[in-house]
Amino acid sequence: MAILSIRIIGDPVLRTVADPVTDFGPELAKLVADMTETMEDVEGAGLAAPQVGVSQRVFTYRIGGVEGHIINPVLENSEDFQPDEVEGCLSIPGLGFPVRRFRATRATGVDLNGNPVSVEAEGMLARCFQHETDHLDGVLYTDRLEGDDRKAALRAIRNANYHAITEQTTSKRANSVGSSFGGGSFGAPE
Repeated sequence: MAILSIRIIGDPVLRTVADPVTDFGPELAKLVADMTETMEDVEGAGLAAPQVGVSQRVFTYRIGGVEGHIINPVLENSEDFQPDEVEGCLSIPGLGFPVRRFRATRATGVDLNGNPVSVEAEGMLARCFQHETDHLDGVLYTDRLEGDDRKAALRAIRNANYHAITEQTTSKRANSVGSSFGGGSFGAPE
């Protein structure tokens, strides 16, 4: 297993609708294992494949002792909403705002072996499922903000030197980041 680098806002993969998973084999199993290890390493509640540069419909989660992964998730949300809670995102470091989310959701999909999965969720787990599924649709939590919060978030993103934040975040995470491709960087001459 390997700790993967997390993509930061501005990376086009975060704004791309992820492709459905169609190949259930050892590469998918490795992706899920690496995402789980990465999520645990950065103490995240969830992690979507686009956040590690993979445009596939996969996310991992760990909330309150409930953990797992869902591939090709479909959400059925309640009609009512939970109280707004501050959300952050590993791909937008240093920023957090209250986001409106549905009170409950049922996430259905499959596991890495193609077996059906269905998880009923409320509270933070429901919030996590909605947040991670948004990533699979190319949506960031800041897109869900309204009014003054949206203005403040966009201003903070615009004013932030995300190149410097990316460097700081990358160097802080570099102690545990590995590569699942062996030595050098992808595409770099050897």
